[in-house]
Amino acid sequence: MDHLEFEFEGRGHSPRRGHALVGVVGSGNLEVLLEHAELGGNCSAVVDTSIRGFDSLWERVLADFVDRHRLADVRISVNDGGATPAVVTLRLDQAAAEIREEQS
Repeated sequence: MDHLEFEFEGRGHSPRRGHALVGVVGSGNLEVLLEHAELGGNCSAVVDTSIRGFDSLWERVLADFVDRHRLADVRISVNDGGATPAVVTLRLDQAAAEIREEQS
């Protein structure tokens, strides 16, 4: 089991409140939790994964996610059950959409 922690420079959109939880931990899937957190405009991410050796790939995927969704003051938690890159992107995008809906 790998436990990875990353910090990213925020990109502008800070949720006013709330959280979003999508997915389920299981074979070939993952769970993503996005939470508003006072991080000085930045974002933090924690990834717990059963697959070792992909630290730099996780960092690039999460940096791209923060940049694409223009996030700030968000804590990202990922519990990975061996998801493919396509599933990772899908779940992250679903969580971003949910946290935006909650702001409406």
